[in-house]
Amino acid sequence: MGASGFLGSHVTRQLTERGDDVRVWVRRSSSSKAFDDLPVRRHHGDLTDDAALREAMRGVDTVYYCIVDVRASLRDPAPLFATNVEGLRHALDAAVEEKVRRFVFCSTVGTIGHAPQGGPANEDHPHTWAELGGPYIRSRIAAEELVLRYCRERDLPALVMCVSTTYGPQDYGTAHGQMVADAARGRMPIHFGDASMEVVDIRDAARAFLLAAEKGRVGERYIISERYMSWRDVLVTAATAGGAKPPRFGVPLPMLKVIGRVSDVAARVLRKDLPMNSVTTRLMYFMPPLDHAKATRELGWHPSPTPDAIRDAAVFHLAQEPAAAPR
Repeated sequence: MGASGFLGSHVTRQLTERGDDVRVWVRRSSSSKAFDDLPVRRHHGDLTDDAALREAMRGVDTVYYCIVDVRASLRDPAPLFATNVEGLRHALDAAVEEKVRRFVFCSTVGTIGHAPQGGPANEDHPHTWAELGGPYIRSRIAAEELVLRYCRERDLPALVMCVSTTYGPQDYGTAHGQMVADAARGRMPIHFGDASMEVVDIRDAARAFLLAAEKGRVGERYIISERYMSWRDVLVTAATAGGAKPPRFGVPLPMLKVIGRVSDVAARVLRKDLPMNSVTTRLMYFMPPLDHAKATRELGWHPSPTPDAIRDAAVFHLAQEPAAAPR
């Protein structure tokens, strides 16, 4: 479910490559570019179409749920909760009724709390900064809690995958992928100072989903992330791979915070969603470094170096269109 998205398409690709009989659930309006070359059976519908959901899951062994609204910049949180929580509820009901063997749910590392004594956090650390993450993070926490409640109360055999920022080829629309593309073409003169995030190769993230369906424990959460990496290093890696000049100027963290607050005011005045606001800028620096040892120990998951994935992403984006002259 969500095969048109970045992670969903890679999960779909790996399933078909190992010979599985795969069904994909997408909206009729969604692009199928990421999986047009794959031998899959297509089911179309909206998440509120209970009959269509049940039909799509009938006789299915495993559901890989990769549907998410990631628009953290929305001023109106209603669409986030409509998709990330209420839409999910319909899929969970269908999975319970059709008695699927496994329901592998795509969550986010944004639901992991900070370690009390500092250092890398893990799945046992409760979330402590929901309000700072805005409606987007609150909707993802609510979604994760909903899945785990279905495990406890309705015997749904689900697992939660807390995935970090993904990089790699076949990225047809993510915002962070576009930044890699711009850096590879020399169009990113700035970086974001000390801002850092957890990152992972998209192919490794998809492989973790397949491993979880086979080896994961029902009702458990797994951090799917390879390393903590600065935005500067991400963009420099992409620029170097593309043979372009790396970003030359860094935005200090205090200035990044000011930009977020100014954008909040501008969004209210203009009555328009802006890509940068206090929440989106906070998510660029507030999330902690993480420990993925549980996924390694229980799933046998050993991720490859994410800088290699960023270089692969840069090459992919450069191949999509002729490079323009650097700005």
